[in-house]
Amino acid sequence: MLLVVDIGNTNVVLGLYDGQRLLHTFRISSSRTRTADEYGVMLYQLAQQRQIDVTAIDGTIVASVVPPLTETMTNALRTTFAREPLVVGPGLKTGMSILYENPREVGSDRIVNAVAAYERVKGALIVVDFGTATTLDCVSEAGEYLGGVIVPGILVSLDGLLSRAAKLTRIEVAEPPRVLGRNTTHALQSGIVFGYASMVDGLIERLTEELGTQMAIFATGGLASLVAKHTKYVKDVCPELTLEGLRLIYERNHRSQQPACSSSRRSSRPENP
Repeated sequence: MLLVVDIGNTNVVLGLYDGQRLLHTFRISSSRTRTADEYGVMLYQLAQQRQIDVTAIDGTIVASVVPPLTETMTNALRTTFAREPLVVGPGLKTGMSILYENPREVGSDRIVNAVAAYERVKGALIVVDFGTATTLDCVSEAGEYLGGVIVPGILVSLDGLLSRAAKLTRIEVAEPPRVLGRNTTHALQSGIVFGYASMVDGLIERLTEELGTQMAIFATGGLASLVAKHTKYVKDVCPELTLEGLRLIYERNHRSQQPACSSSRRSSRPENP
């Protein structure tokens, strides 16, 4: 079995695969103060809670946008499962050319999402990820990562507003009954849900016009199911897109018999298959 780990700024999401089948998902907070031993205990307890035999896990792979947590988590995985984790980064085989000016600047989660989405359609696409940041990432018809857009995420924006507006109080992030808010709670919810939906539609229109091609649109991330259904262009909401991309990247490296934890720094661009 394969354990995939997506380390985000807010949460660490884990998925356990048996072949291509996703058996379990787990979500824990991204605490930078936890030690590798503490994460190791949590991982072991999560496995025990789901009655998973840890000795059956014969591979692990990590994507991280939180550098201080990357080594902590890889040490925890190494100790708990006695396997050397793959870490998504320069030198690892992704099967996708990165046409960013500096490929090292691209968050690994954005590349992983792009890999998973391209595997589904084999054509031009945009992935919208509603996470700590809301990102839109573009892939060409030929499967090249082109770049994208980064916007402060919904919760980050809401926290920033509440910290600066003394009369506003924290609300539930939920769909309001209508666009026109008749109280402050519904007005804020309308701005969050319909405002972000309209922003995403506007950016998709601009990106497709700039690139001159029709693109398949995917959405993922914790708030995707809330916002995407109110957009005009997002048709596919894929909550496990990042986990699926990690599985694909692991298989591409496993088949090519690369070391589990590549130390290669020969190129700043991931290799093509």
